[in-house]
Amino acid sequence: MTKKIAFCFSSFLLSVLASTGQTHPPAPSQASASVESKFDSYLKADNVNQLVKDMSARPHHVGSPGDKAVADYIFNKFKGWGYDTRMETFYVLFPTPKQRLLEMNGPVSFKASLTEPALKEDATSGQKNEQLPVYNCFSADGDVTGELVFVNYGVPDDYERLERLGISVKGKIVIAKYGRSWRGIKPKVAQEHGAIGCLIYSDPRDDGYYQGDVYPKGAFKNEYGAQRGSVLDMPIYPGDPLTPGIGATKEAQRLDRKAATTLLKIPVLPISYHDAEPLLRSLEGPVAPDEWRGALPITYHIGPGKSTVHLKLEFDWQQQPVNNIIARMPGTDYPDEWVIRGNHHDAWVNGAADPLSGEAAMMEEARALSELAKGGWKPKRTIVFCSWDGEEPGLLGSTEWAEYHADELQKKAVVYINSDGNGRGFLEASGSHALEPLINDVTKDIVDPEAGISILERRRSRDIVNTTGTAAKKAAVNKKGITIGALGSGSDYSPFIQHLGVPSLNLGFGGEDAGGEYHSIYDSYDNYKRFKDPTFEYGVVLAKTAGRCVLRMADATVLPFDFKPLYRTINGYATELIALADQMRETTSLENQLIREQRYTYAGDPSKKILPPAVKDEVPFLNFSSLQNALTELEKTVQSLSDTLMKTGSTATNLTDINKRLYQAEQKLLSDGGLPRRSWYKHTIYAPGFYTGYGVKTLPGIREAMEQRNWKEAQEQIDIASSVLKKFSAHLTETTQLIQRGKKAF
Repeated sequence: MTKKIAFCFSSFLLSVLASTGQTHPPAPSQASASVESKFDSYLKADNVNQLVKDMSARPHHVGSPGDKAVADYIFNKFKGWGYDTRMETFYVLFPTPKQRLLEMNGPVSFKASLTEPALKEDATSGQKNEQLPVYNCFSADGDVTGELVFVNYGVPDDYERLERLGISVKGKIVIAKYGRSWRGIKPKVAQEHGAIGCLIYSDPRDDGYYQGDVYPKGAFKNEYGAQRGSVLDMPIYPGDPLTPGIGATKEAQRLDRKAATTLLKIPVLPISYHDAEPLLRSLEGPVAPDEWRGALPITYHIGPGKSTVHLKLEFDWQQQPVNNIIARMPGTDYPDEWVIRGNHHDAWVNGAADPLSGEAAMMEEARALSELAKGGWKPKRTIVFCSWDGEEPGLLGSTEWAEYHADELQKKAVVYINSDGNGRGFLEASGSHALEPLINDVTKDIVDPEAGISILERRRSRDIVNTTGTAAKKAAVNKKGITIGALGSGSDYSPFIQHLGVPSLNLGFGGEDAGGEYHSIYDSYDNYKRFKDPTFEYGVVLAKTAGRCVLRMADATVLPFDFKPLYRTINGYATELIALADQMRETTSLENQLIREQRYTYAGDPSKKILPPAVKDEVPFLNFSSLQNALTELEKTVQSLSDTLMKTGSTATNLTDINKRLYQAEQKLLSDGGLPRRSWYKHTIYAPGFYTGYGVKTLPGIREAMEQRNWKEAQEQIDIASSVLKKFSAHLTETTQLIQRGKKAF
């Protein structure tokens, strides 16, 4: 859909939405509205532009001179704007390559270039001496030779298909496409199936000429572009792999590298589709299923072929400093209540889009707040801006800081508001669902610079357009506001919400900024200005959105937490799981019947030789009654609290105590023991998936036990989640009673 059509449709939808009787939460007071209007007036797209240009002028990966230069630049900016600014440094494992070799031997010989050429259209692409080479951080050292097998996206379902085709990857090297899961899942699953090495490439069907013109003519990945990135097993725990659970100070006690459970045992290397094509062309064996095939000019076979592949990787395994910039504006009334705003500053190379587009927006936001302060405004709560280092290799800077300050954060952190890369397009918002009404209220008055309507209505328009079915589309039109997403992983909110239980949000814009620069030397200022946000207006829009959230959280008389959407969300997740259990039971029974009757065919085509799936254990009855009862109790509790806050909240005599209970409520959703086999993740409602990485799993303990068909564990996790929700309800009930009594609780 072109922009012109999209904008016309959005305008048409305004009249539809206006007729729905939609209402919003109460608007901010006249005084706060005036503050927000002044704040908006200070934000300038030219400033965002200059910040991105300055910080992306040279490569700045962890431990590099460029990284320290960017950290110093940010430090000096915040200091100059009047913030109490400090640099907090941690020391983390960060390996970089000493040797990289990929070659094919046999009837067909080939040596991969493993390079991205400089382009005359991209001024910073030729900074070879400062650029990290193409590699996967936290790959194992290795010198392996073996046959090659194509494994599609390299997720568990793909290995099920291979097993039914009678193809094993044991003792072989696999080649997988980027996509469908976080990159670190691909070597993890390959390792579990006995592979000795893993290659990852971006197929042009997903990210290349199939999608549009390639860089520098267009935005999409050219044949030499390759995606660097970490393969640390972050679904176990993020941060420094040698200091799980504690801040990685110089004096911290560290694990032996062999004992770090987040480090892989096999070598892994990302390659361009230029380097992938000869490897894939050499494969024989079955033709790949339709849905596995990409857009290279070859017939996709699964393999192996007659040639073997030799992969040799060696890394330096050094510790490097990560420099977090922490800038504070003290609160006048509640200095020990912190509204925290964060974005990372490190990049794999120059990082104009990821992360500097978000970092620049945050810095412009901070500058505008400093202008407000010069005019006499002071926040009631302390505002803390955090510019994180080491996000790219595994959320290193934010995780070490959060672990080091854990006790203080659980006492003082009201909210953590995150951003990362930003571009042109639609609002993307995820986070703690008790903050959903805040997002809907903030975004209804911010105008989208392209569509000329609010960013809320533009996002709602997209949601309506993307909804299929008459009933569902009607429900979308009648829906009040938007539903924010759930947080998985992939950015710096993870330690705050999933380890410490600090209410969190992740904000950004995108959808009209597609391209193939991600983690390559082409993530440059020149690329960003041409294809991502040419006017830098969406940097301003991000600053407005996050900045207004910061202002409202900092100055609220009663903190704007509304637990009704949280209840509805959790209840929806529980309903999904109950339906999933029933569906799995019916599907398993039917499949087992077909297998026993030898009537199972592959894709409806009996001519394709494929083994039938193994007979599965029947799905037992899972007792969800404790969870349903806990949710029934929670529904009553949140309604009572909401009614009491609406009636009495702002006139209560003990607002400090009430607000503290409101922002600490999220901590009651943590379980002491954490998730099975990954205790660092303690949130019972949101977590990254064990086999999805970035992708969220909701009610993760229950859901993943069911997906793994571990029925005993599923029932245990149902009971754990039920117990946690009861504690959460009890906390909210006590909060309601506190408001009604007007007595001190702390």
